[in-house]
Amino acid sequence: MEEEKEKERKAAARLAELLELLGLAGKGEIELEDVEFQIGELILQPSALTPSALKAVTPPAVLAPLKVKPTKILEAPFKPFVQEYPGQIREVTFGATKSEGGSRGKTIVVGGATTPSLYLFEKTPPHPPVVTVDTFDMKVRLPKAIRTHVEEVWEDTAAWAKMAVDKWGAEMLTVHLLSTDPLIKDTSPAEAAKTVEEILQAVDVPLIIGGCGDPKKDAQVFTKVAEVAEGERVLLSSVTLDMDEAGVLEGVAKAAGKHGHLVLAFTALDLNRAKELNRKLCEYLPEGNIIMDLTTAALGYGLEYSFTIHERARMAALMGDSELQYPVLAGTTNAWAAREAWLKLGPEWEPRSLRGPIWETITALTLLLAGVDVFMMMHPDAVKTIKKLIGQFMSRGNANPEKIANWVDARIQRKNGV
Repeated sequence: MEEEKEKERKAAARLAELLELLGLAGKGEIELEDVEFQIGELILQPSALTPSALKAVTPPAVLAPLKVKPTKILEAPFKPFVQEYPGQIREVTFGATKSEGGSRGKTIVVGGATTPSLYLFEKTPPHPPVVTVDTFDMKVRLPKAIRTHVEEVWEDTAAWAKMAVDKWGAEMLTVHLLSTDPLIKDTSPAEAAKTVEEILQAVDVPLIIGGCGDPKKDAQVFTKVAEVAEGERVLLSSVTLDMDEAGVLEGVAKAAGKHGHLVLAFTALDLNRAKELNRKLCEYLPEGNIIMDLTTAALGYGLEYSFTIHERARMAALMGDSELQYPVLAGTTNAWAAREAWLKLGPEWEPRSLRGPIWETITALTLLLAGVDVFMMMHPDAVKTIKKLIGQFMSRGNANPEKIANWVDARIQRKNGV
């Protein structure tokens, strides 16, 4: 014991000497920071295990189990992030009534959005997206799922248009003047214009007039149609940079402006080319007479590229890019170019009569989420479905964003016990 006390005395003396050297003698309690101790062997003396020391090292008591099990998640305040955007999509009006110089029963306005598509918690769009039904000026090859609905009017364009309006409830019509193609029938611009006149008399909904895809022939046809349909505000579908290279874009744009029509500016998944074409058209047309077509790739055939380009265009427009602040049209009928939409496959892909309309609907719904304003469609069931979806979205009005977080308590209403 005497030996241990001597060791303690010497340690205390060394400590006092160290404190004296550091100028800390008589300072009372000293707090050390960032100090490392190298200890070869630590021996705890029983005398050091006092009640207070034991209390310091005793682990905390184990929490008693909850007596009541939780029945719902903890409620926490949720405040959605609502953003204001500096840009806005321009409004474009299809058709013209008698008082406006045309003969349509009503006009249709698209555009005007100030938020990304369906951001109803930020602001309700002023105008809902619309669907236009495709018709053709000649008998064309169609999948059976569509052909069964149009066989009786297949070779009568005006009757086809009237059926789409009266039976399918079409609010707009697209008339593809496919027979004007030099490689098909090479129908003259005068004959094509006559077909347009017949349809204007058969129905009173706004029209989209589609060409054949040949830049020079389309320019001739559009120029004649613009003259014959003066004042009706039809959409000439479409004008391209290929027309500019062929030296005919200026003529078409001037004819559209002179006779009060709209033009569809088509580019292939390239926003820089879309902006270039829009700049050229603005030299001859009011900004409210331009619609963009950024290219529609079908489900399974590049739909993700179309979604991305449409989403990028909408966001750039909302952030202030004036060259992209135009409503957008999607050729959703391109879904039928996907073989999976109509090809006979295994039993797991049946029934084929439903597969095609579903293919077209999913293509349209995907692009609706990206911000498309006008959908070219063909199958009556697909048309009905997407119109119903648009109506359901728009009828929500200004949604209550505080309820978004409460998805845990959401209940699915069952119909007929299914």
